[in-house]
Amino acid sequence: MTAALPGLPALTREVRLVATPPGLPAPEHFAVAEVPLPAPGPGQVVVRNSHFLVFPGLRTLIGGEVDGVPLPALHAGDALFGPAVGQVVAAADDSPLRPGEAVSHLLGWREHALLPVTGCTPLDGVLPDPVAHLAQGSAPYGALTRLARVGPGDTVLVTGAAGAVGSLAGRIARLLGADRVIGSTRSPEKAARLVSECGYDAVVPAGAGPFAARLAEVAPGGIDVLLDTVGGEQLTAALGAARQGARFALVGALSGQLSAQRRGGSAPTEIDAFRIVVKGISVRGYSGAGHPGVEAEWTERFGGWLRAGEIGFPHVRIPGMARAPRAWSELMEGRHFGAVVVEL
Repeated sequence: MTAALPGLPALTREVRLVATPPGLPAPEHFAVAEVPLPAPGPGQVVVRNSHFLVFPGLRTLIGGEVDGVPLPALHAGDALFGPAVGQVVAAADDSPLRPGEAVSHLLGWREHALLPVTGCTPLDGVLPDPVAHLAQGSAPYGALTRLARVGPGDTVLVTGAAGAVGSLAGRIARLLGADRVIGSTRSPEKAARLVSECGYDAVVPAGAGPFAARLAEVAPGGIDVLLDTVGGEQLTAALGAARQGARFALVGALSGQLSAQRRGGSAPTEIDAFRIVVKGISVRGYSGAGHPGVEAEWTERFGGWLRAGEIGFPHVRIPGMARAPRAWSELMEGRHFGAVVVEL
């Protein structure tokens, strides 16, 4: 027996991977499929999704290089997945969640999700807009508070600053007390927005000549903290600009995920080990699984900052399931600013 709102459909739609590409996935490698929508069994609910996040980590899952990644690989025929928010529309009699409750979960890329109650997080109103639960701020917040420990007087560099992580990281660093915050991006238009909207003091143009030289112009005194989402040349250059005792927190590796010659699970770069030693630089990768209390702490602080007008949630909303495959390609091509969210 189930308790459901009227109008629960027999069929629903989801986005599937139809073929594993040899290089970067393109819209033709995805398809929107119509599938049956089962009734929830014991301990299950059906959620009607309202929004889901388009995120670059799908590249790694599609490439199949998931060693050390806490998510499964995606194969041809599989439905995509990722962070989503929605409303419970049907629940088994034993479910603590009832129809009408707003939740977040990891079965995005579909109109309706059948999933265990344990896979849902009730949205308790701590954020003024439920869509803000799709903000990718937990990783930069955790990295800047647990690994880099940003504080007064610090000069912070954020690579890939116009993405879902970087567009929040600048303001987070500022709110944590950083003295100066520098970002990197390839787009002059995005650079202007980073300074006017996202708490950045200056932006290093990436892809416009040697990055190390450009960084030296913008940060002649060096940097104390790196929040790195890119890797590659930008990580190498940041080591050259590091001050004594600099703290590097790595939260992404877009240089590998955006490479057509790789499969999303590696991002090799040249590291000057001598400089790490003589400068006493710490280089650490951030994993949310290693800091289980960060998500709740971030959500609480994010809600307070949003209500006080001290931070925003830079994102673009793409309307309709049919546009989701193209939205992912546009994200990988760098066409959007901030997070990319599909609105159903």
